[in-house]
Amino acid sequence: MSEAVEITAEEWKPKNGPWLIALPTICAAFMFVLDETIANVALSHMAGTFSVSREESLWILTFYLVASGVTIPAVDFFCKLFGRKNFFILSIIIFTAASFACGLANSLSMMICARIFQGIGGGGLLPIGQAVLLEAFPKNERGKAMATFGLVVVMAPIIGPVIGGWITDNWDWPWIFFINVPIGILTVFLTKIFLEDPPYARRQKNVKVDYLGLFLLVTWMVSLQVILDKGNNKDWFASPFIFRLSLVFVLAFLLFLISQIKRKNTLIDLSICKDKNFTLGTFVQVIIMGVMLASLAILPQFLQSLMGYTAFLSGLSVMPRGLGALIALGLSGYLSTKIDNRLLAVWGLICIGTGGLMLGFLNLQISPMNIAIPNFIFGLGMGFAMMPLVSLSVITLKNSQMTNASGVQNLLKNIGGAIGTSIVSTIISRMSQVHQAYAIRTLTDTNPIFQTKLAATMGALSQHVDSVTAHYMAQYSIYGELVKQSTLWGFIEAFRIVGLVAFLVIPLVFLLQKIDFSKNSESEA
Repeated sequence: MSEAVEITAEEWKPKNGPWLIALPTICAAFMFVLDETIANVALSHMAGTFSVSREESLWILTFYLVASGVTIPAVDFFCKLFGRKNFFILSIIIFTAASFACGLANSLSMMICARIFQGIGGGGLLPIGQAVLLEAFPKNERGKAMATFGLVVVMAPIIGPVIGGWITDNWDWPWIFFINVPIGILTVFLTKIFLEDPPYARRQKNVKVDYLGLFLLVTWMVSLQVILDKGNNKDWFASPFIFRLSLVFVLAFLLFLISQIKRKNTLIDLSICKDKNFTLGTFVQVIIMGVMLASLAILPQFLQSLMGYTAFLSGLSVMPRGLGALIALGLSGYLSTKIDNRLLAVWGLICIGTGGLMLGFLNLQISPMNIAIPNFIFGLGMGFAMMPLVSLSVITLKNSQMTNASGVQNLLKNIGGAIGTSIVSTIISRMSQVHQAYAIRTLTDTNPIFQTKLAATMGALSQHVDSVTAHYMAQYSIYGELVKQSTLWGFIEAFRIVGLVAFLVIPLVFLLQKIDFSKNSESEA
């Protein structure tokens, strides 16, 4: 792009006010992020409808994540091909139509097909929305813009299971998809009215399709997602399937990087990674997203499998996290122009780490407050950390780089969330086995505590069954308690690791360039 065009692009201002522009972007982002988690609690109902196993029904989630993951990094390319506003509207239409098709699905294959199109349509909503907001607001107000946008991104996955559980219990699972239809139609209407393309985001002529890059992107994204989804159940690299798929992933990923660096007219412009603030800020965001989604995934599992909570109640248990995020996002938006944004991010990481470590002291006799308080602190951390980091990571980039930067960031954050969830699931599984093996060694005839417990249990059971049956039932009961306690320790160690990781990345924040957001300047920092 010539220097003259670049200056014109940087000086461009939208006709509508920034908060009017924010309306369609926030609606679109809410739909997309909500659908990443809203279907989780309805999987068992879908499995029953389609007469498939729980494991088979997980493909409903996997294909959605893969399809959106493939689209996200290619958003900048498609915006050049169609024009950003046109591609945004097309994405919303595809997402809305696919949501309607999901609700009508009467077989697993039809549902998976609809979810693929839903992911393809949804993949562009978040990065385009983020880029549009960053461009619409002056630099000294981007903290408020990102706080508002972040509220949607943080709250949607938290309230998703609650909304999904309530709709499934009171209506039926198809309605978790049908509710997207009126929102999608409204979003298209708002987009047509309020959004416009700056000079650098309009449709470009003679844009060549990067078929090689697209093929390699699909290959490594699909491989990685399947590895992360199935790795723990198949014992990771001990499985020939996972091992071979890992080789495919590594080869495709390396070839993809080489193709994007060495060739012209590529899907992704990786030159933005030369910007230190962007690279470091994105890396810390990836870690935070991994920590957040990992804890969101395992806490409901703990409450349902060990505490006996229903899906709806386990969803409600994480709502204090949303309240904490709501408060923190409002404060961080206000404070972003008052103090060093790096300090806000550090304070957020401290809260995330503290909340994670507090969850690492759970037991099977805890009260709801023991769940609510750590989640509230965790939510405060999310609100204080994420949006300052987004602002810091893109403040040194040009407006014309925003769409590409948002696509790369959101792709990496999605991958971070998937990897984090997979890692903590493996930690729970492995550490539960370790603690179970250790505990079993203590169940001997020489252990007086075990013998006393066995005798007491047999005494209670012998009133209803013969002594031999009572003996076996007592052993089975004690073993069940042992497994429960071992699983508890697996969750405890996973939560503690989540907390420690948040503390470990704090030093990286201070390597970011200090930016003064109090000045209303559109020049590069």
